[in-house]
Amino acid sequence: MYRTHNCGALRASDINTEVTLSGWVSKHRDKGFMIWVDLRDRYGITQLIFDADRTEKAVFEAAKNLGREFVVQVTGKVIERASKNPNIPTGDIEILVESLTVLNESSVPPFTIEDETDGGEDIRMKYRYLDIRRNPVKNNLLFRHKVAQEVRNYLSAQDFCEVETPYLISSTPEGARDFVVPSRMNPGEFYALPQSPQTFKQLLMVGGMDRYFQIVKCFRDEDLRADRQPEFTQIDCEMAFVEQEDVMDTFEGLTKHLLKSVHGIEVDKFPRMTFEEAMRKYGNDKPDIRFGMEFGELNEVAQHKDFGVFNSAELVVGIAVPGAATYTRKEIDALIEWVKRPQVGASGMVYCKCEANGTFKSSVDKFYDQEDLKKWAEATGAKEGDLILVLSGPANKTRAQLSALRMELGNRMGLRKPNEFAPLWVIDFPLFEWDEESERYFAMHHPFTSPKKEDFALLDTDPGKVRANAYDMVLNGNEIGGGSIRIHDKATQEMMFKHLGFTKEEAEKQFGFLMNAFQYGAPPHGGLAFGLDRLVSILGGQETIRDFIAFPKNNSGRDVMIDAPATITPEQLKELHISVNQE
Repeated sequence: MYRTHNCGALRASDINTEVTLSGWVSKHRDKGFMIWVDLRDRYGITQLIFDADRTEKAVFEAAKNLGREFVVQVTGKVIERASKNPNIPTGDIEILVESLTVLNESSVPPFTIEDETDGGEDIRMKYRYLDIRRNPVKNNLLFRHKVAQEVRNYLSAQDFCEVETPYLISSTPEGARDFVVPSRMNPGEFYALPQSPQTFKQLLMVGGMDRYFQIVKCFRDEDLRADRQPEFTQIDCEMAFVEQEDVMDTFEGLTKHLLKSVHGIEVDKFPRMTFEEAMRKYGNDKPDIRFGMEFGELNEVAQHKDFGVFNSAELVVGIAVPGAATYTRKEIDALIEWVKRPQVGASGMVYCKCEANGTFKSSVDKFYDQEDLKKWAEATGAKEGDLILVLSGPANKTRAQLSALRMELGNRMGLRKPNEFAPLWVIDFPLFEWDEESERYFAMHHPFTSPKKEDFALLDTDPGKVRANAYDMVLNGNEIGGGSIRIHDKATQEMMFKHLGFTKEEAEKQFGFLMNAFQYGAPPHGGLAFGLDRLVSILGGQETIRDFIAFPKNNSGRDVMIDAPATITPEQLKELHISVNQE
């Protein structure tokens, strides 16, 4: 038996008990006549004591040679700790060691395995198996496990059935790039790894499974950032005989359950906001509603004077920053430089201070009088002591720039509190979005999303105005899930493919299996998929999903620990019927 207890289990009630523990040497303190060792495992830390007067000489001498991260087994008696440590659960006791076995020695780790480490991100990703021993990473993985278990428990109680769908499927051109897998047995042909199990879960509804879910790996070959990985995990769900409200009610319930079970937080019914309203008020379709600074459109009150920058703009829009009228010119100039960065792309910014005496001081006073600036304040909801920040230019681009500034100010001012949760449904998305480069429509969600019934007549006359029967769940300014009511008849699906630029032959080749299935009694159905990685990170008070994935990729899509992706041998390439130009 390697252990009778784990390293986080023993308490004062266990004093005088003979125990066996196993774990890693976390700290080693040698005072000559006394040696203390912190022994660590997944469950906690227990202090070991080796005493020259009370420990056998051979055991004491062996303890002198222990190094950090040695794997050891000890047997001894639980005694009361002379100098108690209130910061750990085992802080009232220590183990007077009677026997010591070194199970495995360790090289000196490349960084200190402590909560506050000296290891940079690159080195910790290379030695991720060591990084997992640190409490922050270990606790994130345990937290992820808890969330996943609560998801399974809740959905199972709601009569959802977990079904596995294939990982080797056919490639489709819609959406992000596919990862492709060559087929040895079918020369010149390729599988694709699924970006989602979308068509399979719809086929499960045709098959009568009624309520399906799966915690499933998905794959997208796209550029990476802090909240994106080439392989990610979805909580994928589908329901038959439902309308939009049925689906939204179900997953409101799941989110409420998670907030309650994980954080003990009760959340009332989620607010609803249309896509158009979200873009108008916040400049993006996933607004953080934990704080204000709603957009105020200023065209009517700012384009009547001789300020050419505003007069030539499609949109003039501003926000009121609470209490920021005290900002110095240096602080405001820093914000102007921030919005001019390439990542944001604004050419400049106008500001107006709402002074405590009811007057206004702006950077464009030569063009606007006090009455004009008062109208700015009314449009943005600014009060005395606030600072109005104004951007102008093409409507969509300017809204995106002001949205980025709003979020940055929310971070700087501490308004985006990680322990505060504000969920939101965004609904009534456009069914299509127009791509100027290719001069054709793309599905804003995916080509299986049903149009709103009341907009169906617009499909042939004005497809850009058709709204989707779709919905996104937003939490703290992050989209954590999205879904829709699906098309469930062949004629409508064919019409959708036509508007997306598919020929009849292309649609049949890629999705004929789905349209054929619709001929055999497909029920009305809809669903939703949560991004588990993102959901867990936000529930954990962070926004970087990499911290909640056991073995993540870096920003170049590489696993630096196992050095993947990597080349394969010429023999493997030949077997797969792939020729590579070596020049």
